[in-house]
Order: sequence, then C-alpha cells, then structure tokens
Amino acid sequence: MNRIVVIGSCNMDIVVLADKRPAAGETIMGNELHIAHGGKGANQAVAAARLGAEVTMVGCIGEDTYGQMIMDNLKENHINTNYIVTVPDTT
Repeated sequence: MNRIVVIGSCNMDIVVLADKRPAAGETIMGNELHIAHGGKGANQAVAAARLGAEVTMVGCIGEDTYGQMIMDNLKENHINTNYIVTVPDTT
C-alpha cells in the first residue's frame, strides 16, 4: 500500500447562489446556501485515500463547528489526523 503525507489547507467552502452578481456595495438576497468540504490539502488527502493510499494529513483547523466537520470528514475517509492541530479562538 502506498503511504502519503499531505501538508496543506483544510477548510469549508461556503457558497451562496443568487439570481445575479451584486454590484460593488450592493446587498442582495441569496437563494441557496451550500457548505462543502474544501481546501487543496484536504481534497488531495481524501482523493488519495479513496484511491487506496494510506494517508496522513498535516494541517490546522479552527476550534469550531466547521473544524469538527473537517475532522469528521477526514476520519470518515480513513485519514490519519494525528497531525491536525486545532487552533483555539479561530474559525
């Protein structure tokens, strides 16, 4: 089995869909909100694990709900999270 260490970003993507792009300084209402796992590092780690590699992720997450969601996703994908640092007071 291939062993891979990924050092990189771990974050959540927050996307709001709207009928149009707001003009500078304009506030508009969104229609949909999508929250998805992201970060180039975390995405690469998940892809490698799903392809059968033994993956260790090195990175930082915030001490908030999104940070817990990131950690849960990595663990669900069988990624070693021993080197993920949780940073207090960071979102």
